[in-house]
Amino acid sequence: MGTLPDLDILIPLGGPVDDFVYHRGFSHSLFLLALLSPLLAWLITKIHPTTRKHFKRWCLLTFLVLEAGVLLDLLTVYGTQILWPLDTTPLAWPIFFIIDPLFTLPILLGALAALVLRRSSSLGHRLNMIGLVLSMVYLIWAFGVREFVEDRVRDKLAHQHVSYNDLLYTPAPFTTFLWRVVGIDKGQYFETYFSLFDGYTPLFINHYPRNLELMRRLEKHPPVVKLRWFTRGYYAFKKVGKHIVMIDLRMGLEPDYVFQFKVGKVSNPNHIPVKDERLKARQDLRRLDWIWKRIWNPIPHLE
Repeated sequence: MGTLPDLDILIPLGGPVDDFVYHRGFSHSLFLLALLSPLLAWLITKIHPTTRKHFKRWCLLTFLVLEAGVLLDLLTVYGTQILWPLDTTPLAWPIFFIIDPLFTLPILLGALAALVLRRSSSLGHRLNMIGLVLSMVYLIWAFGVREFVEDRVRDKLAHQHVSYNDLLYTPAPFTTFLWRVVGIDKGQYFETYFSLFDGYTPLFINHYPRNLELMRRLEKHPPVVKLRWFTRGYYAFKKVGKHIVMIDLRMGLEPDYVFQFKVGKVSNPNHIPVKDERLKARQDLRRLDWIWKRIWNPIPHLE
């Protein structure tokens, strides 16, 4: 039931960019899901009529499951419109990668234990409770780690005299021990990584151009407008053949970003807007090996 709001990916919203920016929109509204909870509870009691006397408990359960799922989405970098329709700003407070086994597995194993073990035994329920407690402890850990990472990274950037206008912190894939940091500094951006085991080693920072000149004459093109809004300024451009591609810098590892969209075509003297098209993301599994090694080694290198 907690994944029900994410089924909005099955709804065509108008095109690749629209599908991207409006995912986790109205379907993730705390208000809408609160109104939906009694309806789902009623449906459950229709399917299981012997539980009608527990209707209020079903309402509470569906409410907690739906709202908790949406609030967990808020803890990833994507952006979730939890206040829709009062405020459609995509909010994010990333402390988890989109999948984090250390958070998910205890809950999953506990739920399986409660399901598989005989109902006459309390062992399944105890294991389920242990799984929930472990996941909640990890949640608190992730909040604390983010605060620690922010303080240490800002301190290191100041000592290294690195300028920036905005900073974005996101956990690396499948871990909270390594964090990816993206900084925006007007016409350029930088990427760096910080591990909890880095100690006082300086940050290794790579700068890249945002190529904002490619946006000239495309500023009012709807896909560009929507992507600028949704990425909250963490975007760049590049040329792919004769096309202009807009990149969401928040998700992926340089240069393999998950969300890249064709938005224009190079032309002289003015660039031409084109129908948006998402580029297929390149998947390099060697990056996972690099991430594991980078956690323990403060001096990064690609093999």
